[in-house]
Amino acid sequence: RNLAHLTESGRPATATSTSAAVGRTSTDGASITGPVEMSKVPRNFRLLEELEKGEKGIGDGMVSYGLVDQGDTMLRKWQATIIGPPGTAHEGRIYSLVIECGDKYPEHAPSVRFLSKVNMGCVHQSSGTVESRKFNTLKSWQPAYTLEKLLIDLRNDMSSPANKRLPQPPDGATY
Repeated sequence: RNLAHLTESGRPATATSTSAAVGRTSTDGASITGPVEMSKVPRNFRLLEELEKGEKGIGDGMVSYGLVDQGDTMLRKWQATIIGPPGTAHEGRIYSLVIECGDKYPEHAPSVRFLSKVNMGCVHQSSGTVESRKFNTLKSWQPAYTLEKLLIDLRNDMSSPANKRLPQPPDGATY
Protein backbone atom coordinates (compact mmCIF):
# COMPACT_ATOMS: atom_id res chain seq x y z
CA ARG A 1 0.00 0.00 0.00
CA ASN A 2 1.21 3.48 -0.76
CA LEU A 3 1.87 5.47 2.43
CA ALA A 4 2.72 8.75 0.70
CA HIS A 5 0.31 11.61 0.24
CA LEU A 6 1.29 13.24 -3.03
CA THR A 7 1.13 16.84 -4.14
CA GLU A 8 -0.26 17.80 -7.54
CA SER A 9 3.26 17.48 -8.96
CA GLY A 10 3.41 13.86 -7.80
CA ARG A 11 5.99 14.54 -5.08
CA PRO A 12 5.45 13.49 -1.42
CA ALA A 13 3.87 16.22 0.65
CA THR A 14 5.99 17.29 3.58
CA ALA A 15 4.00 20.12 5.10
CA THR A 16 1.85 19.60 8.16
CA SER A 17 -0.41 22.64 7.92
CA THR A 18 -4.02 21.99 7.06
CA SER A 19 -4.67 24.58 4.38
CA ALA A 20 -3.38 27.68 2.70
CA ALA A 21 -4.77 30.09 0.11
CA VAL A 22 -2.62 29.82 -2.97
CA GLY A 23 -2.77 30.57 -6.67
CA ARG A 24 -2.17 27.54 -8.88
CA THR A 25 -2.42 26.70 -12.51
CA SER A 26 -4.37 23.68 -13.77
CA THR A 27 -2.98 21.35 -16.39
CA ASP A 28 -4.86 23.29 -19.11
CA GLY A 29 -3.32 26.60 -17.98
CA ALA A 30 -6.39 28.01 -16.19
CA SER A 31 -5.77 29.80 -12.90
CA ILE A 32 -7.03 28.06 -9.76
CA THR A 33 -7.31 29.90 -6.46
CA GLY A 34 -8.60 28.99 -3.02
CA PRO A 35 -7.62 26.84 -0.09
CA VAL A 36 -5.56 23.75 -0.72
CA GLU A 37 -5.50 20.90 1.76
CA MET A 38 -1.93 19.89 2.54
CA SER A 39 -1.17 16.41 3.78
CA LYS A 40 0.60 15.59 6.97
CA VAL A 41 3.63 13.34 6.77
CA PRO A 42 2.53 9.72 7.26
CA ARG A 43 3.46 8.14 10.62
CA ASN A 44 6.10 5.78 9.28
CA PHE A 45 7.79 8.49 7.18
CA ARG A 46 7.97 10.68 10.27
CA LEU A 47 9.42 7.84 12.38
CA LEU A 48 11.93 6.97 9.66
CA GLU A 49 13.14 10.60 9.76
CA GLU A 50 13.46 10.33 13.55
CA LEU A 51 15.31 7.01 13.25
CA GLU A 52 17.79 8.51 10.79
CA LYS A 53 18.41 11.45 13.12
CA GLY A 54 18.78 9.16 16.14
CA GLU A 55 21.27 6.92 14.34
CA LYS A 56 23.41 9.93 13.38
CA GLY A 57 23.62 11.09 16.99
CA ILE A 58 22.04 14.07 18.62
CA GLY A 59 23.75 17.25 19.71
CA ASP A 60 26.26 16.70 22.49
CA GLY A 61 25.49 12.96 22.80
CA MET A 62 23.71 13.21 26.17
CA VAL A 63 20.61 11.48 24.75
CA SER A 64 20.37 8.78 22.10
CA TYR A 65 17.70 6.50 20.66
CA GLY A 66 17.05 3.81 18.06
CA LEU A 67 14.80 0.85 17.36
CA VAL A 68 14.88 -2.11 19.75
CA ASP A 69 14.52 -4.48 16.79
CA GLN A 70 15.79 -3.40 13.36
CA GLY A 71 13.15 -5.69 11.83
CA ASP A 72 10.32 -3.70 13.47
CA THR A 73 8.70 -2.45 10.27
CA MET A 74 6.00 -0.58 12.20
CA LEU A 75 8.69 1.38 14.12
CA ARG A 76 6.89 0.86 17.44
CA LYS A 77 9.44 0.01 20.12
CA TRP A 78 12.47 2.22 20.70
CA GLN A 79 15.36 2.05 23.14
CA ALA A 80 16.84 5.25 24.48
CA THR A 81 19.64 6.43 26.73
CA ILE A 82 19.97 9.57 28.82
CA ILE A 83 23.23 10.55 30.50
CA GLY A 84 22.49 12.34 33.76
CA PRO A 85 23.21 16.08 33.79
CA PRO A 86 26.19 17.48 35.73
CA GLY A 87 25.63 19.20 39.04
CA THR A 88 22.72 16.90 39.95
CA ALA A 89 22.21 13.62 41.78
CA HIS A 90 21.98 12.12 38.26
CA GLU A 91 25.49 13.18 37.23
CA GLY A 92 27.45 10.45 35.48
CA ARG A 93 24.57 7.97 35.53
CA ILE A 94 23.39 6.29 32.35
CA TYR A 95 19.64 5.73 32.19
CA SER A 96 18.01 3.25 29.79
CA LEU A 97 14.44 3.74 28.61
CA VAL A 98 11.90 2.14 26.31
CA ILE A 99 9.60 4.30 24.18
CA GLU A 100 6.56 2.89 22.40
CA CYS A 101 5.02 4.78 19.50
CA GLY A 102 1.43 3.73 18.92
CA ASP A 103 -0.51 3.81 15.67
CA LYS A 104 -1.56 7.42 16.30
CA TYR A 105 1.95 8.81 16.85
CA PRO A 106 2.77 11.72 16.45
CA GLU A 107 -0.80 12.97 17.03
CA HIS A 108 -0.75 11.07 20.34
CA ALA A 109 2.23 10.96 22.69
CA PRO A 110 4.34 7.83 22.93
CA SER A 111 4.53 5.83 26.16
CA VAL A 112 7.84 6.08 27.99
CA ARG A 113 9.30 3.82 30.64
CA PHE A 114 12.65 3.90 32.39
CA LEU A 115 14.38 0.51 32.61
CA SER A 116 17.01 1.97 34.93
CA LYS A 117 15.67 2.93 38.34
CA VAL A 118 15.42 6.68 38.78
CA ASN A 119 13.87 8.93 41.39
CA MET A 120 11.97 11.74 39.63
CA GLY A 121 8.59 13.25 40.38
CA CYS A 122 7.15 12.25 36.99
CA VAL A 123 8.31 8.60 37.13
CA HIS A 124 6.15 5.90 38.76
CA GLN A 125 8.41 4.39 41.41
CA SER A 126 7.36 0.75 40.99
CA SER A 127 7.12 0.54 37.18
CA GLY A 128 9.45 3.23 35.81
CA THR A 129 6.64 4.63 33.65
CA VAL A 130 6.81 8.35 32.92
CA GLU A 131 3.39 9.58 34.01
CA SER A 132 1.96 11.90 31.38
CA ARG A 133 -0.09 13.90 33.88
CA LYS A 134 3.12 14.73 35.80
CA PHE A 135 5.44 15.43 32.84
CA ASN A 136 4.57 18.54 30.83
CA THR A 137 5.98 17.34 27.50
CA LEU A 138 3.64 14.33 27.52
CA LYS A 139 0.77 16.19 29.19
CA SER A 140 0.76 18.92 26.53
CA TRP A 141 1.97 16.71 23.65
CA GLN A 142 1.88 18.27 20.17
CA PRO A 143 2.40 16.47 16.84
CA ALA A 144 5.48 18.62 16.15
CA TYR A 145 7.25 17.12 19.18
CA THR A 146 9.85 14.41 18.52
CA LEU A 147 11.51 11.59 20.43
CA GLU A 148 14.58 13.82 20.64
CA LYS A 149 12.59 16.60 22.32
CA LEU A 150 11.02 14.09 24.70
CA LEU A 151 14.42 12.78 25.81
CA ILE A 152 16.01 16.22 26.09
CA ASP A 153 13.06 17.43 28.17
CA LEU A 154 13.35 14.40 30.48
CA ARG A 155 17.05 15.14 30.91
CA ASN A 156 16.28 18.80 31.61
CA ASP A 157 13.68 17.71 34.18
CA MET A 158 16.47 15.88 36.02
CA SER A 159 18.04 19.32 36.56
CA SER A 160 14.84 20.92 37.84
CA PRO A 161 14.80 22.08 41.47
CA ALA A 162 12.26 19.33 42.27
CA ASN A 163 14.52 16.53 40.97
CA LYS A 164 18.16 17.59 40.97
CA ARG A 165 18.90 16.64 44.60
CA LEU A 166 16.56 13.67 45.07
CA PRO A 167 18.42 10.62 46.40
CA GLN A 168 18.84 8.07 43.63
CA PRO A 169 18.62 4.26 43.73
CA PRO A 170 21.92 2.38 43.54
CA ASP A 171 23.64 2.80 40.19
CA GLY A 172 22.69 -0.09 37.88
CA ALA A 173 19.36 -0.87 39.63
CA THR A 174 16.51 -1.71 37.25
CA TYR A 175 12.70 -1.97 37.30
